[in-house]
Amino acid sequence: MRKTIFKHINLGETLPINNVHSVSVSMPKLQDVIDYEKLVPKVLDKIKSAYPRFMIHPYLKILANFIKDKYNIPNDYEVVLLNSKEDVQIFSKTYYINNKIDINEPFGVILLIKDTCQLQKVLSFIQYIGCNLSSRFAEDYLYKNKLINTIQKEISLDKNIAKNSLLKYLSSIYEQKIENICLTPSGMNAIYCVLKALKNIQRRNSRNIFIQFGWLYLDTMNIIKEFYNENKIFYDIDNLDILEDYLKQNGFNVCSIITEIPTNPLLQCVDLERLKQLCIKYNIPLIIDCTISTPLNIDFKKYADIYIESLTKFACGNADVLMGCFILNENSKISHIKNEFFKHTSLPYIRDIQRLAYEIQDYKVRISQISSNTVKLIKYLKKCSYVKKVYHCMQEENKDNYKKLMRTNKSYSGLISLSFTKDFKSVYDKLNFPKGPSLGTNFTLLMPYVYLAHYDLIICKEGQELLKMNNIPIDLLRVSVGTENIDDIIGEFKRIENLL
Repeated sequence: MRKTIFKHINLGETLPINNVHSVSVSMPKLQDVIDYEKLVPKVLDKIKSAYPRFMIHPYLKILANFIKDKYNIPNDYEVVLLNSKEDVQIFSKTYYINNKIDINEPFGVILLIKDTCQLQKVLSFIQYIGCNLSSRFAEDYLYKNKLINTIQKEISLDKNIAKNSLLKYLSSIYEQKIENICLTPSGMNAIYCVLKALKNIQRRNSRNIFIQFGWLYLDTMNIIKEFYNENKIFYDIDNLDILEDYLKQNGFNVCSIITEIPTNPLLQCVDLERLKQLCIKYNIPLIIDCTISTPLNIDFKKYADIYIESLTKFACGNADVLMGCFILNENSKISHIKNEFFKHTSLPYIRDIQRLAYEIQDYKVRISQISSNTVKLIKYLKKCSYVKKVYHCMQEENKDNYKKLMRTNKSYSGLISLSFTKDFKSVYDKLNFPKGPSLGTNFTLLMPYVYLAHYDLIICKEGQELLKMNNIPIDLLRVSVGTENIDDIIGEFKRIENLL
């Protein structure tokens, strides 16, 4: 049997291991994933920490209980913590929440009656708009109040230079002015701020239709539905003719178009030149989520009016900071009304900024290594006996569209997806890579994408038909390629060949 550097990681271990601020969690068996989605107690009890937008961080649970005791809040209320007091106003107006208890804290607090539909709606909305209170903020607050004994040691930039250093770095790689860049507490919060601003701006112009182009990330689709009663989805990014026909009738009523380059999880790429020409013709702002390609691989300056990036992913690399950003392209008219966008934001916690400012210094080296590994891994996987199809940014279906956007001929996105000729559960369970949500990590990270992102579609006939219509296999394995030695990565895939 081939030796491997990759070892089994127990269910519930943080990814990265022993990091209290990790944003991913080990789910080594497919049944673990299914039981997590079904809320099976024995699995949830082992998962103490997971992606912060989807599961409340342990420190936030301790802090919520402390607030409950401090303000004598009745037991039938749930204490929900938010990033800022401004977020409290958003939720109060949206869900008619009236906190009768005066709570004076340097963060947002709302009180909701337990086990109600309202509570579930609010928690879902928090997930969509990504305004969670920082785990590092909670850590500092708990330590100050002697509720925990230690603060995790980590390398960070000095707080006096961190924010400026981070903004300067982003300014350099996006080739945009610092004043056009806005940091947000998460990538989804960046999308939320942009959508909210555009809705307010375009409403004055009677532009109320929001277009989603491609099968995009789950919560991007969810938040569009939440914000826009009139939203139009074009799943097939290869068919711009249908979009063009639609715009002939409705173009001047369209608020904005959002897409990903490439899409998640099928790594498709639209003909961006043609899409941009349609946007110019009908004066439609184009939002591009460039998280998966990164601005280091693709130059979007000629196309995007607004860039969005989840800095939690490739920019961080270590999966231990929740943060995002949006950038208003200085070449776009929209950059002249930046105050309309920036007024909806709240600044991430300083310690998160310090940590990311340190981690992002290796961004270019990280992307270069990941891109190089991806090219070699794709070459191997295409010949791998148990791999049915390899989805990647340079696949034949969209090779020309992606290629003309690349900064160099080595600018491959570090994300690929796989379908198999062998039983999916056997393949997933036998591979010893870290397995859990998120992407863009220094370490190779596997995710059973549909099971974790769209389990609700798996368990109903209509959902299965929607997946089939969009050529998304239920048994799809997403691979976020890491910076390990490529021979070791390939070796782990080879190791299980004789075990299947």
